[in-house]
Amino acid sequence: MNVPIGLPLGLVLGALTLWILVAFASLLIPRVPRIAPAIFPLGAVGALLTAFAGALALGGPPIQMVLPWGLPGLPFHIRLDALSGFFLVLSGITTCAISLDLAGYRQREHYPAAARIGLQYHILLASVALIFIADDAYLFMIAWEAMALSSYFLVVTDHRTAAVREAGFLYLLIEHVGALAILVAFGILASRAAPGTPLAYSFGALHAAAPGPMMAGVVFVLALIGFGAKAGLLPLHVWLPEAHPVAPSPISALLSGVLLKVGIYGLLRVVFTLLPAPAPWWGVTVLVVGLATALFGALLSAVQSDMKRLLAYSSVENIGLIAAGIGLALLFLAYGLTVLAALALIAALYHSLNHAFFKSLLFLGTGSVLHATGERNLGRLGGLIHRMPQTALGMLIGTLAIAGVPPLNGFVSEWLMLQAFLKATALPRPYLAMAIPLGAALTALVAGLAAYVMVKFYGIVFLGRPREARLASATESGVWERAALGMLAVFCVAAGLLPAYIIALIRPVAHLLTGAGGRTAVATGGPAADIVVAHAAYVPSVLWAALAAVGLVGVLLVRARHPRSMRRAPVWNCGYPVLTARMQDTAEGFGQPIRHIFTSFLRIRRLRPGPDDPEPRYESVVEDRLWYVLYLPLARGFQAVFDKARLLRHRRIAIYLLYTLATLVILLAFAP
Repeated sequence: MNVPIGLPLGLVLGALTLWILVAFASLLIPRVPRIAPAIFPLGAVGALLTAFAGALALGGPPIQMVLPWGLPGLPFHIRLDALSGFFLVLSGITTCAISLDLAGYRQREHYPAAARIGLQYHILLASVALIFIADDAYLFMIAWEAMALSSYFLVVTDHRTAAVREAGFLYLLIEHVGALAILVAFGILASRAAPGTPLAYSFGALHAAAPGPMMAGVVFVLALIGFGAKAGLLPLHVWLPEAHPVAPSPISALLSGVLLKVGIYGLLRVVFTLLPAPAPWWGVTVLVVGLATALFGALLSAVQSDMKRLLAYSSVENIGLIAAGIGLALLFLAYGLTVLAALALIAALYHSLNHAFFKSLLFLGTGSVLHATGERNLGRLGGLIHRMPQTALGMLIGTLAIAGVPPLNGFVSEWLMLQAFLKATALPRPYLAMAIPLGAALTALVAGLAAYVMVKFYGIVFLGRPREARLASATESGVWERAALGMLAVFCVAAGLLPAYIIALIRPVAHLLTGAGGRTAVATGGPAADIVVAHAAYVPSVLWAALAAVGLVGVLLVRARHPRSMRRAPVWNCGYPVLTARMQDTAEGFGQPIRHIFTSFLRIRRLRPGPDDPEPRYESVVEDRLWYVLYLPLARGFQAVFDKARLLRHRRIAIYLLYTLATLVILLAFAP
């Protein structure tokens, strides 16, 4: 198909224009309520436009343009290449489903302000798309700040609650710590540009700056801190489990499904396209941080009893796996193993796409459960599969996908990740060749913990008997919400059944970032290319045949042993005449083995009743140990410094003039 070269970029700009118009049209909702039903569906149309534009960009050459906007002498540069195209596809599909869910969310009785959320939401979508197509540091940072502020206001939608305001402040603080690190990284690259370089802030000029190994390492560390704060890498993850529970559920889906991937995009853009060839220690650093983040997130999610906090820590785990794949790709690339670097990148990007689909699906389904029951606590739910069967089906697909159960999408990307780890024996350094494959064992442990968490999550919420009498009045979610769940569930299934097509989608990105070309672990063999067995060792048809054979053999064995003796009977309940909800395992009981085995990694606060308590309740609260080890001491240190700084305050203007004079003298003394 011959596509006009400027069409993809034109579609993105058209979507940006549509979102901005819809954002400001949202302000008219109080005066013209009739436009409210069209606000979020129009946002979904813009999302589809960006997804289509990204898909077109993956099959064509990079498109660049200079816009006459910005400050005099500082025009905006935009670029649409394979990397930005892939993330536009990811964000476009995901935000289309979230917009559909918001169309139904708007109709709920507790929805506070459609006008305000419509404005902030569509500005956020526009700023994310601008980040993906920005081709200079100036536009990138403007879009980054717009994204941070608009997402902050969405997080604190219910700002009348103190806990919401505190979580929003923490989110904004971490966002700006990351933004400062990114700004300094761009500044260092710009300072290394050749004297007289025009528009030294453009990404092309930053790439041509070619800093030395030491300065390149400094920029790498700053990029890892800045984009890691956005993605939720350890130890800058603390905003995730605080912001997700307080934000509206569709916004939680957007935070996890899309905004975390903005951090992944930024890391890939800076490290792979702006910096010179990576040093081996870059890959080791990202790999260690990613694996530590994945294990930490899996452990913390396993012991949570709040639905949204559990999913938040699960996002930390999945982002850690993605970062581990990126670290492995950097390590392979440092030693010239471009094919293996491409395989690791394909696994990381595949998992990014999968996580956007199944985690958004789970958050949207959690929002439907929360709306129907008013409960986030797992200990007060149960048996909802009978009251919300369609939501339960969508959530089942999401939980199986995130647990890595074949043949859904989560299995494919985790399998590719394991294969990339096992290929580390090709590294020329013996200590690396021996140590890195141990990451495969850690990845398998994380995958097992994720499956454990999802059994707990789905089983306690939807199976068994209702733990509260009022759950009997729960009703199915609305048409818009079910359409969003169905859309994401279909993509979870499709991405698992058609891996060759997804890998063909990612192949140009791997080519761009590693230079592996047609050797990116993909070969011809079909309309969209199959995975080479030597590098990926995953053939869907073989897996399907094996699963079918196992199922058939199981059925035949059962029928051969019990040809006519099968009968239905009540479930045996240990001799008790009546089954009650109190006989079911609780969320705390389900997580007890993890708490017992990994006690040294967790901070557990146990609440015990008094001796005269008429209704005794025992509760254990698992808290983030890093909060107490790192963040609280930092806060106390800053508070002590600020208390000392207050001594410099005086009410006399002469003292402030003296401070100004002293500052000028010091600057002049150290001026070059």
